[in-house]
Amino acid sequence: MSRIKTPCNPNATKEAIRLMEYLDEVAGKGVLLGQHTQTRQPKELAYIQEVTGKQPAICGFEMLAYSGNIQWDTCNEACLTEIYENNGTIENAFAWGRKGGIVTITWHWYSPVGGRDKSFYTENTDFDPRQALIEGTEEHRAMIRDLDLTAVQLKRFLEEKIPILWRPFHEADGGWFWWGSKGADAAKGLYRFMYQYFTEVKHLDNLIWVWNSAVPEWYPGDDVVDIISRDIYAPAHVHTAFADEYRELIQITPTEKICALAEVGPMPDVDAIMDEQIPWCWYMTWSNDFGATEEFTDKKQLYANYHSKYAVSFEDLPKK
Repeated sequence: MSRIKTPCNPNATKEAIRLMEYLDEVAGKGVLLGQHTQTRQPKELAYIQEVTGKQPAICGFEMLAYSGNIQWDTCNEACLTEIYENNGTIENAFAWGRKGGIVTITWHWYSPVGGRDKSFYTENTDFDPRQALIEGTEEHRAMIRDLDLTAVQLKRFLEEKIPILWRPFHEADGGWFWWGSKGADAAKGLYRFMYQYFTEVKHLDNLIWVWNSAVPEWYPGDDVVDIISRDIYAPAHVHTAFADEYRELIQITPTEKICALAEVGPMPDVDAIMDEQIPWCWYMTWSNDFGATEEFTDKKQLYANYHSKYAVSFEDLPKK
């Protein structure tokens, strides 16, 4: 069985198709290096440049500040700081995509109705995702409003011919985010609704759809997923190929898909990934202390990954 290397959206842009084909070419032969950022001044990229002399191939960007229902009057200082620092990062994503880097986007979506403080967390909102799937409800109308706002931002990438590795409703099976608070059926329904709305109504054909859970019961279906992924936060300074985690992930579907480590704390070991023949296509180190200090990955390991003969950094990407 050959790995699926074309987007599930039949109307995908040629740029999205080309990126999927490139990811398929890399998987099993090398590893794309990734780094998440969430601020207008991404200290993680400066740190990587200082230590390795290189930049990641994939840069992650955050859309939390673009949520439509931020309850400003209930935000504590940490919440306000995070929103303020995140506001405007879409411009960073544009700049990254324009110069030839690969863009991936995460959305810590503040609940469309109600909530307090960081209301993407289940504990901070009573928003019921099951109600959001029922047309005519307040929850449904608010969800559509937020999707429309987000589509405006994503369409700008479409107009610039920049494909996006789009990873909505991440870590749903954990239950700590509202989109996973009412079980697998609700989470799968949300994902499938967004896919239909963004592809058939908004025609965001530049999106490559990345699912983010290793639990089979939560998988929304091959027809709406291009890439399967999971997040792993190993203990500090533990760097492996995450082979067992890979074998667990591929059990969610019998279809062979490109696989990714969408978030990691300590980095995996690139040489170990190749030595053990585990075809992770990319990994993305999380932001702040995970990506800009030695608290979880020391400089020696960071340098070794970026200078591995199997590593694909920004400098190694095909030029436009």
